[in-house]
Amino acid sequence: MASKGTAALEAMIEEATVDAYGDDEQLTGLFTMIEEHLAVPFTTTVLGVEVTVRTIDLTANTIVALCARGHHRQRIGLLDLPLPTPPPDGAGWIDAYRHWAGR
Repeated sequence: MASKGTAALEAMIEEATVDAYGDDEQLTGLFTMIEEHLAVPFTTTVLGVEVTVRTIDLTANTIVALCARGHHRQRIGLLDLPLPTPPPDGAGWIDAYRHWAGR
């Protein structure tokens, strides 16, 4: 999963959550960093099917990727989204989010 070491991920989390109080604000801080740095759109494979990640979104308690294939659309939790090889620019923030979430 993570190409970055634990210390680097924790530094990224600290940067994203420096002024955050509680999990909700920390999640918002991480979402903001992902939204600013993740290069979208990009393609990845979900359950053997190639999809395009168009954007990301913040729900009540998680960050989701808005995926598309043809006219079909599906939200997939960023914690469960397989990343392509090589990962898109800014994917280190997804690693930081996963580390923060305990994955």
